[in-house]
Amino acid sequence: MAKASRLEVLTTRPGSRGAVLDAMLSEAGCAVECLKLMALEALPLEPAARQAIIDVDLYRGVIVISPQAAGYLADWLEEWWPQLPEGVSFYAVGAATAEVLHSRLGVPVRVPPRATRGEHAERDAPVGTTSEALLSLPSLRALAGQRWLLVAGEGGRPLLEETLVARGAQVTRLALYRRLPLALSPQQAGRLAAGAYDAMVVTSNELLETVMASVTPQALHQPLIVSSHRLATLAHAHGFERVTVAEDASPGALTQAVLRACAPFSKTRHAVTGATAPGPREAIDSQESGKGQA
Repeated sequence: MAKASRLEVLTTRPGSRGAVLDAMLSEAGCAVECLKLMALEALPLEPAARQAIIDVDLYRGVIVISPQAAGYLADWLEEWWPQLPEGVSFYAVGAATAEVLHSRLGVPVRVPPRATRGEHAERDAPVGTTSEALLSLPSLRALAGQRWLLVAGEGGRPLLEETLVARGAQVTRLALYRRLPLALSPQQAGRLAAGAYDAMVVTSNELLETVMASVTPQALHQPLIVSSHRLATLAHAHGFERVTVAEDASPGALTQAVLRACAPFSKTRHAVTGATAPGPREAIDSQESGKGQA
């Protein structure tokens, strides 16, 4: 198979999770280029943040937003707590974040319901790797008088903190890293502006807003794969015409969404070596995701 016939995919996720996504797409037969839009930088532990780490045993639970936050939290807990206190519950917005916490700290971690509902799931409860899905857990509904630690990066959505406070919790927010915007190289900016790729993957509002600085009408016609319906709504508002929503934000789900979105083109271009075309149900899901956000 000629290299030039492979699906050409632009990715935007920074850090180690971005590297995992790029590797998985490459294994699926795609030619991948990561746009260097953002870097992650650890924040110094200020006195108030240090105290939150020291007092972690006083919290009813710890909610961690991202794998990056989980990694930095584990670093500090390993330094200050050689043996973690009992009675503190850990929650994560997604499976990848939970995996970091479990592998580094050895703690059980509660996560939102999966996108595929079980027979006992509540009918209208949100599912997937979102704050809304995490907040649907029964154990996070009545929090009067409880202290909770929310671990995240600098900035981000206020929904979790605001909802926890509305439910009676006393919330301490602990920001352990920040996102630094980077300027695209002239080559990458030109490629993005020309729409010279088969699909692009974007996994956060910040990344999408950064992408928009270089986007032209040609790029708006190309398939865009996003990690949530909330992000799809924003993408449509910016003018993207062909948006596919992945099942969740994991590298595997994003890779499958790329293959689904590009299936009609991969057949004509003989694009993806070793990849299988989606079945009828998958094709319907992909189309419905795009329509639902228009």
